[in-house]
Amino acid sequence: MLQLLSGHKPHESLIEAQNKANLAGDYTTMKFGTKAVHAGVEPDPSTGAIMTPIYQTSTFVQVAPGDHNGYEYGRTHNPTRTALQTSMAALEGGKHGICFASGMAATDTICKLLRPGDEVISTNDLYGGTFRLFTGVYEKYGIKFHFLPIKDGADLASHVNEKTKLIWLETPTNPTLSLVDIASVCAAVKDKEIKVVVDNTFATPYLQQPLSLGADVVVHSATKYIGGHSDSVMGAIVTSDDVLAERFYYFQNAAGAIPGPQDCFLILRGIKTLHIRMEQHCKNAAVIADMLAAHPKVNKVNYPGHSSHTGHEIAKKQMRLPGGMLSFSLASDSVDAAFELMKSLKVFALAESLGGVESLIGHPATMTHASIPLEERKKTGVLDSLIRLSVGIEDVDDLVADLKQALDKIA
Repeated sequence: MLQLLSGHKPHESLIEAQNKANLAGDYTTMKFGTKAVHAGVEPDPSTGAIMTPIYQTSTFVQVAPGDHNGYEYGRTHNPTRTALQTSMAALEGGKHGICFASGMAATDTICKLLRPGDEVISTNDLYGGTFRLFTGVYEKYGIKFHFLPIKDGADLASHVNEKTKLIWLETPTNPTLSLVDIASVCAAVKDKEIKVVVDNTFATPYLQQPLSLGADVVVHSATKYIGGHSDSVMGAIVTSDDVLAERFYYFQNAAGAIPGPQDCFLILRGIKTLHIRMEQHCKNAAVIADMLAAHPKVNKVNYPGHSSHTGHEIAKKQMRLPGGMLSFSLASDSVDAAFELMKSLKVFALAESLGGVESLIGHPATMTHASIPLEERKKTGVLDSLIRLSVGIEDVDDLVADLKQALDKIA
């Protein structure tokens, strides 16, 4: 991997160094599965190891001040991280990948582009941690956030003004699986100095590629589907905008919220099977969504693959498959019944997070979205009885049987 940045010039910028890594392999003509296995990964020059080594080091020896192989200090560069960043860029069809210690660190880095007086328009159904960061951290610096039920570009018309600097989209949203027409939103602000950011965590680059639809920036909690094994925490930003990338690399180095080489290795390993895992996640989710929709104790299922879903046509237009996530509410609309169901499951595990190979069940109101006030949650349908499923890759018959036996136990 060291040869990826060989010939490094003294004081070469981070973006110039990463560009060399990106250009070391031409991934633009590869199909997705080939990119997942090979992008960013080169045999180790010293041993020929086919797997990217874990460069567990904080510093690198220099021949003379500024004369080195492209690596000086672990916060600024690490060969394992370089491989991962190159892979992430290739998967999203972007030029620059920048990785961070968590998805929230990546989100925080994007927020650092903003200045007092700036305004942000965001989907109103979004991850609770993102809402907390926006309102609990950045509002006090004079940045105003508008949380709106955005479906397409027309929903922005009366809210965009000269202070608007950022559009923040989740699609599908967490946890009600609402859809936003990315191309429509991007077209609505294409002639303005407004950047469109898409949180692509639920869809992954296998199912949806926002940059190709006009978005400026994609952000991921790579902890989820990208890693896929619930064994590491990671965030990532991908963009093709050189100016934005320069700022993100600067913030990555200056603020230091970097991922360690061990986590980079684990995420790289997970990426190699991303396309295969997503296919199975989606197949299983479709079966479970159909079962739940037909069950007498279920009131509503939020799943983009159903024609009754308000974003179904958008999903067909911009997603390869509807995804492995869904949420549902019970006919009794009782939080006690929801808790009873979750406690009765044997295969589904009650836990935070999503996107691992194992199936998880969660209660957004008290878990992932507890930081959002009740009145705000009510506006998006995140009620106390809502249940979220991250459907894993187990045998779907076992998953269906587990849900049915748990549903049978509630009144």
